This record gives sequence, C-alpha cells and structure tokens, in this order.
Amino acid sequence: MPVVRLSSPAGDAVIEAAEGDLLRDVLRRAGASPHNGRARMLNCKGLGSCGTCAVSVAGPVEPAALTRMERWRLGFPPHDAQRSRAAGMRLACQVRIGGDLDVRKRPGFWGAVPDGEAPCATAEP
Repeated sequence: MPVVRLSSPAGDAVIEAAEGDLLRDVLRRAGASPHNGRARMLNCKGLGSCGTCAVSVAGPVEPAALTRMERWRLGFPPHDAQRSRAAGMRLACQVRIGGDLDVRKRPGFWGAVPDGEAPCATAEP
C-alpha cells in the first residue's frame, strides 16, 4: 500500500493510501487538508479551477503529466508556470496516487511557490 509523506504548515503526516486514490481525497480523509486557512472553506471542491490545493509532489502519480486544467491554473497569478513546474507543483484534486509520494504544502492561501525559492530537490521536470 502506497504511503504519502506530507509536509505542511499545519504539520507533517504519514498517510497510507490505495493506489489510484485521488490525492485530495486521501489528504482530507486523514484530516490533513490540501488547503490552508480559509481556503479549507473557499475552494472549488475538487474541480481544479481555484488552485488552492496546489502541492509539490515527488513520486508516481497519474496522470504523470500536468492535466490541461493544471497547466491553465498553475500558469497565472498567484501561481507561476515556471516556478510551479520547477517545484513539481500539482493540484491535489487532479492527481491519483501511483506509489509512495512526498507531498509538500506551502504556506499562504494559495500555497504558491514564492519568488526566489530554489527548486525542490526531489521534483521531477
């Protein structure tokens, strides 16, 4: 059974998940929201349009490439396409677990990669 190792402003967690589970659902079931602060209530409920569930992911997910919705949402402010790609950012509501994952949720309403942050060492291009 795959393991999701989460690092977030709310605390760290190790969560067991089934392969094929939606990352957003796994985090929420474990009480580890993919959202920060008010974004827990003010979000698109998994449609991929708000971008508040953006997380850095290292490990196998499906689809392996960004979805059309992810490319669109992670491509404009407060997100930035180049920084998001370098940090391995994905939307938790758009990816399914394919094996053990390292997931990082950044602080702030959007969880966006801040200016000047070095790329994640484990992020895949």
